[in-house]
Amino acid sequence: MLEATVSAAAWAALAGVGLVLWRLAAGRARRPLYLALRIATLTLATGALIIASVWGLSKSRTFQLFGDLVQRVDVTQPVLALTFDDGPSSEYTSEILAILAEQDVHATFYLTGQAMEANPRAAQELVAAGHELGNHSYTHQHMLLRSLSFVQDEIERTDAAIREAGYTGQITFRPPYGKRFILLPLVLERTKRITVLFDVEPESYPDVAADANLIQAHVLDHARSGSIILLHVMAPPRDETREALPGVIAGLRARGYQFVTVSELLSLR
Repeated sequence: MLEATVSAAAWAALAGVGLVLWRLAAGRARRPLYLALRIATLTLATGALIIASVWGLSKSRTFQLFGDLVQRVDVTQPVLALTFDDGPSSEYTSEILAILAEQDVHATFYLTGQAMEANPRAAQELVAAGHELGNHSYTHQHMLLRSLSFVQDEIERTDAAIREAGYTGQITFRPPYGKRFILLPLVLERTKRITVLFDVEPESYPDVAADANLIQAHVLDHARSGSIILLHVMAPPRDETREALPGVIAGLRARGYQFVTVSELLSLR
């Protein structure tokens, strides 16, 4: 929706500029009309620029206005963090736990409050297996241009579900779709919460996401010491990612990497 607004504003600005130029070229531009069009054009162009800037800042991997943001940790040790977004799922949690147990890997799961309340046993199984739980909001909605009460409720309800599952460690936060602007980072800063993003995300490329072999190759090509890898394994359309997961783990381990949780990785900063 916001991208459509940016596009519409930009086209309106261009149309205004074109009209002014046409009027001037035709020699019929009257000063009042010219001034009005100039003001309108500048207003639209400025508005489009502001909206585009906000949109770009909201999805920046390396900068936010408030608080601690991490997409990768600069370390010399050959360690990295494997993270999974969304869920838990009554259908797929056990499968993922079995893969991780077989490979002796502890990962970090960024869960939504709604899914934990709908699948409490699955959330408890993740904790019992020694994995880290992170906050991925309650409803997985965009948290841009939301009220303070909405943002606080999304965070607090999910925190409560995480604690109800039995997790007692540090709770970091990953915003839905990686989007945030002013209010969410401010709330996270005031609650001393770290915003955790990622530097390896194979599923963001449609051609890669459609092939398990390409997912594995992408991760192996882009991962480095301190990387935070993002995968989605809890939804039905993610068969390719689930299929790729054993090869991703084996391939990274063959290259000498060790797997740690996000909190463990952060402690090395």
